[in-house]
Amino acid sequence: MLLAPAAAMAQQAGRVYRIGVLRPTTRLENDSEDVVNQVFPRAMRGEGYVEGQNLVLLHRFAETKLDRLPGLARDLIAERVDVIFAIGAGAARAAQASTKTIPIVFFGNFDPVANGLVQSLARPGGNTTGILIAPDGTLAAKKMELLKQAVPGTRRMAMLLPEDPNTVNQQRPEAVKAAAELGVELAFVTVRNGDYADAFAKVAANRPDSLFLAATTYFVRDRKPIIALAAKHRLPAIYEWPEQVEDGGLMSYGPTSLNAIYRRIAEKIDRILEGANPGELPVEQPSKLELVINLKTAKAIGLTIPQALLLRADRVIE
Repeated sequence: MLLAPAAAMAQQAGRVYRIGVLRPTTRLENDSEDVVNQVFPRAMRGEGYVEGQNLVLLHRFAETKLDRLPGLARDLIAERVDVIFAIGAGAARAAQASTKTIPIVFFGNFDPVANGLVQSLARPGGNTTGILIAPDGTLAAKKMELLKQAVPGTRRMAMLLPEDPNTVNQQRPEAVKAAAELGVELAFVTVRNGDYADAFAKVAANRPDSLFLAATTYFVRDRKPIIALAAKHRLPAIYEWPEQVEDGGLMSYGPTSLNAIYRRIAEKIDRILEGANPGELPVEQPSKLELVINLKTAKAIGLTIPQALLLRADRVIE
């Protein structure tokens, strides 16, 4: 707290702020395995907000049942939260449908204008603003192109999808278009009831050359079993975040890190708590994207990454 900015300290003196975190996923038994539970409080501390002192975080999980989100949003409103942090399009829509006054900050990989959440990225309007993961769609075309370069001769890919219609409806068409342009056959496998072993058995039955993961909070949360199963089946896979590659995934393409993105989320929430109108805060998009490759994982699955691709990588884990 002694290191917090003086202006932020003055703003928070004597007050405890309440932030509701609305999530479509299931709560993990071990909170230390939940990247949001680790990264978000740390980012808020950077702005001078400390749990147990001047900050209360109220997490609400839909347990993958998206029809629960509106009720959970109303529950947060009844808890008199100062801001709702909504993860994913479904959570953002549920929050916005439940309140026109409490500020909402969303985070995800979707088009907020097409979803009716904001009037424009530059001037969102209303009580909602947010942070996007990608500057254009979900980066499916670029990620699939990089994966094909990592596995020369790729003719067939599998795409792993969550049991979430918001993700499927947006990302499947984008992936279909990218696959057609790359001349790659694409097989779709949905993770049902969180059963990753069954999903990977179905992936393997399609005999793909590589695996493309949908960009979704579900797969970030469950990154460890996904990475382990990809290794078991010796499947080259591309992920969304560098943290997934650091944990043993083969490669990722996207924003520099979850830590960096959550710092921006915390900064935006701080501005709102200090009195800024969320409708006047632009929806932010990442300005820098990085390719990260894990050579240890490549070696473990018997894959030789082409030198040309390694030279393009922003970071190589050896």
